[in-house]
Amino acid sequence: MQMAKDKLIIEGLEKAFGTNEVLKGINFNVVDGEFLSILGPSGCGKTTILRILIGLEKASKGRILKDGQDITNLSPAKRGMGIVFQNYALFENMTVLGNVEYALRINPERKATARETALRLIEQVGLSEHMDKRPGKLSGGQQQRVAIARTLALNPDIILFDEPMSALDVDTRLSLRQELKSIQKQFGSTMIYITHDQEEAFAMSDRIMVMREGTIQQLDTPAGIVDHPANEYVERFVLHNIQLKIDSLIQYARVQNEK
Repeated sequence: MQMAKDKLIIEGLEKAFGTNEVLKGINFNVVDGEFLSILGPSGCGKTTILRILIGLEKASKGRILKDGQDITNLSPAKRGMGIVFQNYALFENMTVLGNVEYALRINPERKATARETALRLIEQVGLSEHMDKRPGKLSGGQQQRVAIARTLALNPDIILFDEPMSALDVDTRLSLRQELKSIQKQFGSTMIYITHDQEEAFAMSDRIMVMREGTIQQLDTPAGIVDHPANEYVERFVLHNIQLKIDSLIQYARVQNEK
């Protein structure tokens, strides 16, 4: 059996904004084809990691290796990564097709096949009947699909997600979770997913990196975290909160049945 190789290796990552130490010696790896969630409360440093990985922020210390090559100081365009933002960042004056095509049309190597590629991706994310609509005419879930298709258009081998479902309703989030995993399998992408939602992380991830105040508390499979939480914080923040959500859903179901 062939061992999975490391797609990313992050070594000694530190980041400070003035006197505020946001990341404190972060070390982790991401396996090729893996879905890794970075889970933690607001202010723990998870989004800063994402911004450093894609090149939007510069680390104070440390380095990033991708496929064995040091990419620490490369520009975002040269890193082979795509990002889906929390607010989707779509062009409001363009149609679905225009949004997905845009990055392809400004790339000389992809311009000739831009329309064909965009149409194929729009079909794959289930938006063919909406391709002539502008973002304002789409639901939140549909806008999210456009953002994913636009990111996939440039064929990145790593896709980063910055809490992309936080503004969506529960039903849409559940549907998009399944679609995201399906897209990952179809394209063979490595995905790094930022979230503060324990249930979301457990439902989607191969491994979960639990963070607190700029440090990694545990990096393990969902089963590993359940069976062997590394410390009291992981047990409280992850397992206790998931149990509260389960209890809440059970109570909600009972109320609905009694109506």
